[in-house]
Amino acid sequence: MRVALLSMMEAVAGDADGHEPGLRGYLPIGGRSIVRHQLGLALAFGCARVVVLAETLTGELVALQHVAEAGGARFHVIATARALVPLVSPEDELLVFSDGLLAMPEDALRLLGEGPAVLTLPVETGLSVGFERIDLNHSNAGAMRLPGRLVAGLGDLPAEWNPVSALLRLATQTRVAMKALPAALVDEGRWRLIRSEDEAHRAEPGWLHLHTRSNHARSPGEWIAAKGVQRLGPALLHAGTRPWLMALAALVLGLLGLGSGWLGWQTAGFAMLGIAWIVQQAAMLLARIERDSLLSTTGRVPAAALASAGLDLAFVTLAAWRGGAPAIPGLDSGAMWFAPAVLFLLLRLLPRVLPVHVWTWWLGDRFVAGGLLMAISAALPFEPVLQAVVAGLLVAALVVAGGRKTAPNPVLTTRA
Repeated sequence: MRVALLSMMEAVAGDADGHEPGLRGYLPIGGRSIVRHQLGLALAFGCARVVVLAETLTGELVALQHVAEAGGARFHVIATARALVPLVSPEDELLVFSDGLLAMPEDALRLLGEGPAVLTLPVETGLSVGFERIDLNHSNAGAMRLPGRLVAGLGDLPAEWNPVSALLRLATQTRVAMKALPAALVDEGRWRLIRSEDEAHRAEPGWLHLHTRSNHARSPGEWIAAKGVQRLGPALLHAGTRPWLMALAALVLGLLGLGSGWLGWQTAGFAMLGIAWIVQQAAMLLARIERDSLLSTTGRVPAAALASAGLDLAFVTLAAWRGGAPAIPGLDSGAMWFAPAVLFLLLRLLPRVLPVHVWTWWLGDRFVAGGLLMAISAALPFEPVLQAVVAGLLVAALVVAGGRKTAPNPVLTTRA
C-alpha cells in the first residue's frame, strides 16, 4: 500500500504586519491551497492512505478529508512523528512532500514513479530557493519516496524533531538512492518551494502560464482567450469561478447574439458570437488547468463538443438571416442556408484533412470567423462575398493538397 505524508507544520515567512503567521500549506495557488495541490499528487500516485501532520484540525483539513475519501483514500491527521509509526507498515511505500512544495504534476509523477528515491538538488541551488541541506554537496528537493520500514525509526527519535527532516536523515543513513532533480525544473518554475505570501503571488502567474501553454501557434481568438486567463485567472480562481460558470456565460452571449440576429441586427450578432467563442475557450482553459494540476477529477467543460456545434449552428443561422436569399424572385427559401452551411462545414473539415499549418488553426477560430462575417455584413454585399469566401477556401485547399507529394495508393505502393 502507498501512503502519503503531507506536512502542515511550517509557518509562513516574512509576516511584516505583526499578525500571527499562517502555515505554508494554506498559501493559495490558483484558488486552492498548496496542500490541496499535494493531495492531488498523492491521489494520482495511487496512495490509499493520506496522513497530514498538523497541530490542529481546521475546516481546510476537513475539506481535504472529503476530497481524499472521494478519491478512495483514508485520511488521518496527526500531531507528532511517532503517531505515523502505526499507520505505515514495513511493506508499504511512503510518499513525503515538504511544507510548501509546489511541483508540476507530470514532473513529480515521473521522477517519483521510478522507485524509492530522495530527490535532490545541488546544495547551492537548493539552499538559495529554501530547501534543506543534506550533506556537503546535496540539498533536499522537497519530495521523497521511501520504503515503509524506515518509519519505525521515528519511534526512537525525540518528539520535538521535525518528521520530514527526520525521515530525510533516516533515508540518507540507510542509503536510499538519491536522484538529482533537473535544475531546469527549478529555473522554469516547474518546481518551487513557496514560503511566503509574496512568493505565492509571484509564483502564480508563472504557474498559470505553464498550465496554459500551447503546442501550436495560437490563432488570434485562442491568443486572446489565453492572455485573458493568464491575466484574470488568479482573480477568477480565487473567487471560486469554475469552468462551467464561464461556459454558462458563453451560452448567454451566444443566445444574445441569436436574439440580435432575430431582431435584424445580424452584424452585432456576429460580434457577440465571436466573443462567446472566446469565453468558451477561456472556460476550456480553466478546465484544463484544473485537470492538469489535479484539482479536478473531470477537468472538462460540460457538453463542450455540443456547445461548439451549437455555436456553429448559430453562425449559420445568422448568416442565413443576413443573406436574405428568399427576397430574390423564384429562389427557393432553403437556398439562403446553403452557402453559410457549406462555409462552416468546410471550417470543420479542412483542419482535419490538410497538413498542419498556422492558417489551419485559424480555420477553427470562431472569433476570426465572427469578425470576418461582421465586416462583410457591415460593408459589403453579404451573399456574393460569402459565396466568394467559400470558393476561395476550396481553391486554397486544392492548392495546399496538390502540393503534397504522396505516392498513389501509398499503403500498397512499395519500392523494389
